[in-house]
Amino acid sequence: MFELPTSSIGGEELFVLPFGDIVNYFTPYTGALFLFALIFTLICIFSKPEKQLDVAFGTDAIYAKDVTGKDLHFRRFMAIACGVATMGAVTSGDVFNFTLFVSMVGICIIGIVASVKNKHVLNAAFNYGIISMLATVPLFGGAAITLAATGTLSIWELSAIAPAMPGIAKALILVGVMGEGIAPFYAAKAELFRAPGAPYVIMIHVSSLLMFLRVVEIMLTV
Repeated sequence: MFELPTSSIGGEELFVLPFGDIVNYFTPYTGALFLFALIFTLICIFSKPEKQLDVAFGTDAIYAKDVTGKDLHFRRFMAIACGVATMGAVTSGDVFNFTLFVSMVGICIIGIVASVKNKHVLNAAFNYGIISMLATVPLFGGAAITLAATGTLSIWELSAIAPAMPGIAKALILVGVMGEGIAPFYAAKAELFRAPGAPYVIMIHVSSLLMFLRVVEIMLTV
């Protein structure tokens, strides 16, 4: 039976789902994060895109921009994929799988931002994409150092021999998550909140917040 230390910030495990040597688990903490990700994923599934209204200054003209079916399907798909990757990140019991899911979240966020065919929005997506790709280097580097130093990537085993995870590995993973989770700043820079199909942008903020909350729990556990 897998057991986390009683001093774990996430509390005692409520449910364990093993896949071979990969063990996903739910604690009161990770369970709450999972529910948040699930709720907002469902919102993305059932919500309809907003219409962007542009006001022509000096006149009474108001222009409404509709979202075409093709753009809607792609934007909704990327938002749902981002939610699923976030749910995987907050429940993963393996350091490598966590970094993998975080990278997937970054890729999905690029898709959400880049789906708006405006020059300034695409420019913001390009800038975030560069940072996101660079962030994968310290992210996976931290996981590699952890495996080399401890011989395992299991949060269960690392928590039992804490502090087993090297400080440099923790620092690298934190830097990587910060790089992947900086997306809300680029969404604000591109004024994406007022772009067509704005409801799906909410997943950018939710996934970034949940990644930060989960990585803090992992670092304090191992």
